[in-house]
Amino acid sequence: MYRKAKGGTVMYYKKIEGKLCYLSPINQDDYELYTRWLNDLDISIGLMTASKIITPEKEREILAHLQNTEYNFAIVDRQRHTLVGNIGILNIDTLNRCAEIGVFIGKKEDQSKGYGQESLNLILDFGFNILNFHNMYLKVYDYNKIAISCYEKVGFKEAGRLRETKIIAGQKFDTIYMDMLASEFKSPVIADIVKKKNQVKK
Repeated sequence: MYRKAKGGTVMYYKKIEGKLCYLSPINQDDYELYTRWLNDLDISIGLMTASKIITPEKEREILAHLQNTEYNFAIVDRQRHTLVGNIGILNIDTLNRCAEIGVFIGKKEDQSKGYGQESLNLILDFGFNILNFHNMYLKVYDYNKIAISCYEKVGFKEAGRLRETKIIAGQKFDTIYMDMLASEFKSPVIADIVKKKNQVKK
């Protein structure tokens, strides 16, 4: 699957696919899009990157690094094959089978359209049913009500919070930790793949 880019095309590969989008390995040729998104305060204000200045050169280095780590994905629209955001698994604790999720939808016109929910369900499916994690969690500032609502719809529950860890616009906000256990998650994709593979043809 391709999209047009300066000097050629960007190829995406379907690792795990939903109805709206699929997750593809990150491609560092998307650095210009990421640079634009991450320097836009309207987008980065909800992330942990609002205070950072991201140059195209720096973003290309970051993507090259992420490309070489195992579980970082582009969120790609299933019909248009265009990049809409990014999702990844980080801070993996293999001994206790826990990991953190980071996600953002960078394309403004694609926000609040279900990409966040579906990409989270896909990464949870991959994490719980391929990587066999027991607990997966994420962090969010308590002023980011849209993100919190999205996470709750997916099934995340508040596990705790660090009080007044974010100071912005003269106000203090908490960092909320939200998590999910494997036993609380219903597979939207992988369970069906395994079921089909396990069927005996008569």
